[in-house]
Amino acid sequence: MAVAQKMLQFMESASWIRKMFEEGTRLKKRYGAANVFDFSLGNPNVPPPQIVKQKLLEVVMREEPGMHGYMPNVGLAETRSALSAYLCGEYCVSIAADHLVATCGAAGALNIIFKALLDPGDEVLVPAPYFVEYSFYADNHGGVLKTVPTRSDFTLDLDAMEKAIGTKTKIVLINSPNNPTGQVYAKAAIQGLGELLRSQEDKQGHAIYLVSDEPYRKIVYDGCCVPCIFQYYKNSLIASSYSKDLSLPGERIGFVAVHPEIEGLQELIGALALANRILGFVNAPGLMQRVVGELQGVCVDVEIYKRKRDRLAEGLQRFGYDLTIPAGAFYLFPKSPLADDVAFVRILQEENILVVPGSGFGGPGHFRIAYCVDDATIEKSLPGFQRAIEKARNLPHE
Repeated sequence: MAVAQKMLQFMESASWIRKMFEEGTRLKKRYGAANVFDFSLGNPNVPPPQIVKQKLLEVVMREEPGMHGYMPNVGLAETRSALSAYLCGEYCVSIAADHLVATCGAAGALNIIFKALLDPGDEVLVPAPYFVEYSFYADNHGGVLKTVPTRSDFTLDLDAMEKAIGTKTKIVLINSPNNPTGQVYAKAAIQGLGELLRSQEDKQGHAIYLVSDEPYRKIVYDGCCVPCIFQYYKNSLIASSYSKDLSLPGERIGFVAVHPEIEGLQELIGALALANRILGFVNAPGLMQRVVGELQGVCVDVEIYKRKRDRLAEGLQRFGYDLTIPAGAFYLFPKSPLADDVAFVRILQEENILVVPGSGFGGPGHFRIAYCVDDATIEKSLPGFQRAIEKARNLPHE
C-alpha cells in the first residue's frame, strides 16, 4: 500500500462529514436536490455584503506597481496596520501591526501557531465537543490532542480542565462561538481560565499558551458578546478568519493576533513568519489581503442566521428534541433521542435529512445541524425531523 498508514487511519476517523457529503450526493441524484435536506456542512449561505464585491472590483482595477508580487511572510503592512487599528477597539488591548500575521484562513493560522509552539509530545488541551480537524493540526506538528469534557450545556468545566493539565501541556485551545455546539464562553469562564493557567504555569514550571479559534466571533445573537482572551491572560494568541463574518470561506483569508505581552514575543513572531512560509502557505492571498484590509468591521446580516436558528429550534423543541439554544455560530447540537447517535442519524437519512453524528466531534449522544441553509430547506425538513423522533420513540427498548 503506497498511502501512509497514519493517513489511512486519519481518513477513517475524519470520515463522518465526508460520508454525509457522499450520502447527500447519492440521495440528490435519486430524489432531486430539492427533496434532500442537507445540514451537514458549515458553508455560509448568506451572501457577502455588497460592499465586498464593490471593494473587490475596485482593488482588481487598481494599477499599482507590485500588486501581485511577493510580500513579507507576515503579510502586507497596510493590511496589518488597518487590522491593528480595528482590533485595538475590538479587543480593548493595544495591538500593533507587528503583533499580527496574515494567514490562509483560521486553519492556516492554527497550523502556524502549532508549528511555532509545539515540540514532539507536547499536549494541546481542547474542550469537547470540538472541531474534528484540531487533532490533525496538532499531529501535523508533533503534538497530541487531549480532550477535556464540558458541562451539560457545553460551557467550560474549569475543574476538569485543571485535572487535565500536566507537565506536557503546552497549549489550551478554545473555540468560541463553538463548532459544533454554538456555545459562547462567558466572561467569568474566560477570566477563570486565565487565573487557572497562570497558577498552572507556576506549578508546571513552563509557559502554557491559550489559543482562541474565533472565525465565528461576529456570528452571535441576542446581545451576546464574545469576551477577548487578551484581557485575561497574556500568554495568548487568537486565530481568526473572514470566512463567516464576510461569507468568504473559499478565499482562505485570516490572521493570527499575538498578545503584546506574551512570553518571547519577538521570537514567536519570527517563528510564526517562518512557519507561514515553510508549511507551504507562504502568504495569505495578496488580493484578498487588500480587500479585507479596507473592510474592517463589516459583517453579514447576522439576523438572517438568527431567524434560521429560531425557526429550526422552535420546531425541534415542539417535536420533543432536547437542545441548548446556541448563542452563536450557525449550528444546533441536539441530544439524540437514541443513545446511539449514529443510529439516529441513519433514521434521519431515511427522511432525506443529512446531519453529522456528535461522535464525529467528540460529543457522542448528540448530532450537529448546520442551519446555514436556505429557509425552504428548514421548512421542508421539519416534518421529517418529527417523523424521525417518533420512529426513535417507537423502537423496541432492550
